[in-house]
Amino acid sequence: MRALGIFRRGLCLAALCGGVLLTAFPIGSSLAQETQTGAPAIETPSTDIIIDPDLILPEGTSIEDMAQQADEEVGDHHEGYYYPKPETVEHYPSRVVTLPDSDEIRRQGFVIGMARQQLAAQYAPDYAIFTKGDHSQKLIIVALHDGSLDTLYRARALFATLTLVARSTPFFQKNTQPEEATFFDLLKLLGFTQVTISDGRDFAHQVIIN
Repeated sequence: MRALGIFRRGLCLAALCGGVLLTAFPIGSSLAQETQTGAPAIETPSTDIIIDPDLILPEGTSIEDMAQQADEEVGDHHEGYYYPKPETVEHYPSRVVTLPDSDEIRRQGFVIGMARQQLAAQYAPDYAIFTKGDHSQKLIIVALHDGSLDTLYRARALFATLTLVARSTPFFQKNTQPEEATFFDLLKLLGFTQVTISDGRDFAHQVIIN
């Protein structure tokens, strides 16, 4: 019952923000506070990691530990599959901390709610939005039509619009200083660690949420 309640709260919160994805694209300026942009990380896609069950492990090391270490070494294996190598990577120092009950179920509920908002419209959605990662901690937004989200300015415009909508919600006002916090702070509250936005062809921008 607790898991279902968290999932439903995620859907309700998404209902307040999800419809914005249908109309946010034309915005031409960013109202969100920008932070210093780092150089793009060089990452390559990878396949699943297989570890020989008969391998003799060092004392105190488990197969799970080795699998996690190997996965970290190969980097972001969603790059090259869902989106191209990000041209820019931004590190966002959030002003908030993740809420104690923000788990994988809540993050999935939030994204499912946003996706439902798009599918409920009378025309085809402009974006696909979904989560990846072992705990659904990575948010991915990919344009479904050519000419959408193909520049950094358009990506920032979408984030700026989502920031405006998030600031108007009681959830956001209760857990942040809404006049300063951004959409990235909302993602931090929910436990997301990064968001990647792409035109689905040549352009991608990634924000690491610290």
